[in-house]
Amino acid sequence: MTVDRRTVLRSTARLAALGAATGVTAACGDSGDPPARTDPGPEQSTGTAAPSPSPPATPVGSPTAATPAPTVAPSLPPLSPTTPVEVVNGPRDRPQVALTFHGQGDPALALALLTAAEQHGARLTVLAVGVWLDQQPQLARRILDGGHELGNHTQNHLDISRMPADQARAEVQQCADRLLRLTGSIGRWFRPSAAQYATPMVREQARLVGYEHCLSYDVDPRDYTDPGAEVVQRRVLKAAIGGSVIALHMGHRGTVEALPAILTGLAEAGLSVVTTSQLCA
Repeated sequence: MTVDRRTVLRSTARLAALGAATGVTAACGDSGDPPARTDPGPEQSTGTAAPSPSPPATPVGSPTAATPAPTVAPSLPPLSPTTPVEVVNGPRDRPQVALTFHGQGDPALALALLTAAEQHGARLTVLAVGVWLDQQPQLARRILDGGHELGNHTQNHLDISRMPADQARAEVQQCADRLLRLTGSIGRWFRPSAAQYATPMVREQARLVGYEHCLSYDVDPRDYTDPGAEVVQRRVLKAAIGGSVIALHMGHRGTVEALPAILTGLAEAGLSVVTTSQLCA
């Protein structure tokens, strides 16, 4: 009995020594040491070696955890050579309108709105706020996969017209960076935040980032004041004509509830809902 225990102990010791030599461990689920850092850390800049800390766990639902693999942005139709630097409306002789949406708010409302549009064969233009894309990166792909158009509505949705030029450009650039990372394109359209029209300064900063056209609108039902679905519907249908660019907001339940009736009413008036690029092609 004693001989057997010694034999087992000797075998165990040999296995442990073999494991140490080969780097194999007996711990279940151990993924080994973290990969070596490729970026210079603070400890490297001083020339003093320091152990790399374990990377923090990424919270569920954080932008890093939820960021989808980049998708390829769809090709856009070329714009008419007469398209102005700032688009307020499209050609009045076409039976088409563009429904444009401030991209922010409850993702469930955004998904409901996209689904309702697609059920009616409508294609929307979503001007996304950068911090919303940080929180809901999967929606960038969802918007494009639905045949809709995606553009830039600044990073933080502040009053861009009152900013110094460099701060205004940063607001445009930061959102553009997120669009590029998520979709492969910065999008065609930039809409200024907290303003219907872009000032000359804002237009210039947008141009420096890569936006040749700013997007305004000629129909504003003020759905962001939450007047109720019936009021939103009535205001849109009363004002919309061929070529209209209509400003709406994703994060408001009344807008989602109004959309099916809006789409039905526009169709009865002989107006189809297309993306802004299609409207201005």
